[in-house]
Amino acid sequence: MPAEWEPHAATWLTWPRPEGISFPDIYDRIPPVYAKLIEALTPHEDVCINVWDAAAETAARKALRENGASLDRVHFHHHRAYEPWCRDHGPIFIRNDATGERAVTDWEYNAWGGKYPPFDLDNEVPARIAALRGLRRFVPGMVLEGGSIDVNGRGTLLTTESCLLNPNRNPGLSRSDIEERIKANLGVSKILWLGDGIVGDDTDGHVDDLTRFIAPATVATAVEDDPKDENFTALRDNLERLRSMTDQDGVPLRIVELPMPAAVTFQGERLPASYANFYIANGVVIVPIYRCANDAKAIEILQAEFPDRSVVGIDSTDLAWGFGSFHCISQQEPG
Repeated sequence: MPAEWEPHAATWLTWPRPEGISFPDIYDRIPPVYAKLIEALTPHEDVCINVWDAAAETAARKALRENGASLDRVHFHHHRAYEPWCRDHGPIFIRNDATGERAVTDWEYNAWGGKYPPFDLDNEVPARIAALRGLRRFVPGMVLEGGSIDVNGRGTLLTTESCLLNPNRNPGLSRSDIEERIKANLGVSKILWLGDGIVGDDTDGHVDDLTRFIAPATVATAVEDDPKDENFTALRDNLERLRSMTDQDGVPLRIVELPMPAAVTFQGERLPASYANFYIANGVVIVPIYRCANDAKAIEILQAEFPDRSVVGIDSTDLAWGFGSFHCISQQEPG
């Protein structure tokens, strides 16, 4: 599996449905956020969007045009999915570095432990995209969401115990079984395990809200400085784990600390808002921001780490009501 900063052929998205359950009461606020994301991506790469049917495509095109997004590099595909979290139900692409051949790994998807049925159509998306692209498809026979892993493209993968070892995913597999299947199917030799996720995360602790590779031996990790905050202990534990970790060659990780935004709540519920849910594309890094003081600081930190890319902050407050952000709704297709 290539690192996210390696060249992309496209970014895949799944258009949210008004009938879906991800954005109760605020669906009308979501298409404009997608438009801003697509507006930032299309100067640099194609965007492929899974839509329910022709009517959904028409509605999506209208929403994008009305919100100022260019459709020149946008491609719609009638691949049905109930919810828009393409990072988790979409294909995880791999590439043979010797031959350049690309393929799709098609992991099982059960809506984060069966929390939000139905999900059968979402689970079919990788097979449909593999067929569309004419790519070989590997089926590991294990539940795995794209947001639960992050790779450096050199042989090291980050994940969390709270998610991958949760019995609601693969109750018949041991930790060593899970490691074996990941290594065999994603071409990694070393797996780094973090602990718990952030408050409000209904994925049981996806790593893309916590810690991300931004270079082969460098990670950006979310840190909470307020000991009274609910996220303080879990994030401090993950930071301490990272300090003792090395990459596949035994090189200690360089750690870049990202602040956490102030608590984001909606209807009395704390949402899993994190700057670590950024998305690295060709020429640009999309950072979720939340109308708070640390927004500018997070952008500044990441811009220093990506001097050859524009780092763009886009308001993700409404997306957070669906318990995700820009990394959760996107999936990169390597070139």
